[in-house]
Amino acid sequence: MAGSVLEIKDLHVSIEDKEILKGVNLTIKSGEFHAVMGPNGTGKSTLASAIMGHPKYEVTSGSITLDGEDVLEMEVDERARAGLFLAMQYPSEISGVTNSDFLRSSINARRAEGDEIPLMKFIKEMDEAMDFLEMDKNMAQRYLNEGFSGGEKKRNEILQLLMMKAEIGILDEIDSGLDIDALKVVAKGINKLRDENFGCLIITHYQRLLNYIEPDFVHVMMQGRVVKSGGSELSKRLEAEGYDWIKQELNIQDETINA
Repeated sequence: MAGSVLEIKDLHVSIEDKEILKGVNLTIKSGEFHAVMGPNGTGKSTLASAIMGHPKYEVTSGSITLDGEDVLEMEVDERARAGLFLAMQYPSEISGVTNSDFLRSSINARRAEGDEIPLMKFIKEMDEAMDFLEMDKNMAQRYLNEGFSGGEKKRNEILQLLMMKAEIGILDEIDSGLDIDALKVVAKGINKLRDENFGCLIITHYQRLLNYIEPDFVHVMMQGRVVKSGGSELSKRLEAEGYDWIKQELNIQDETINA
């Protein structure tokens, strides 16, 4: 579906009665790549988890909508079927479920009953995507993420993103733990998706990923909210100067979340 819009308005999220997000506003449209940056402990990963419905995070006020539909009223699987995809910072290992079975089941879950992807079409698309991501074909028959290296897990997340054809991708520190070669491959996979039918939220600490994936918008999170937004030049300034200039500009003493 072209023209998807993920809209987050005045989002407040708590965990164990501690408020983590304190009024996040963000709009991501198909065709746009947004980067969210910020020091540790400012709420970036909490934002990703809240969008996808992690049960540990309680939305206390605000809204999240996808194409006008209330995301907060959806179960996690319904959010995925609606077109949201989360590439996790620490993907889980699932024994007994092969990578290919997981992928095919995930794709079919987004299709109507009786319109499941044909087996040969699925195999062809998976082989092409694995070649593109320079993945060993044996990984298709290995159990999901079991025994995978950090780099293999991250490539596998991008493989899922490529195969499932989500409308909005949320990438939670997809670059963490990657060497430069793996980083380039992961970035290549993400850039392959860049078109008018796909929007992306990239959560990262570092400019190095954004050297390969140029964002349209860059947002800085501090104290559980977005405090500054700009273009790709903002991330480059952060790389060169750090965050102190923003703290001084906005009179922020402690950028982390305090109860």
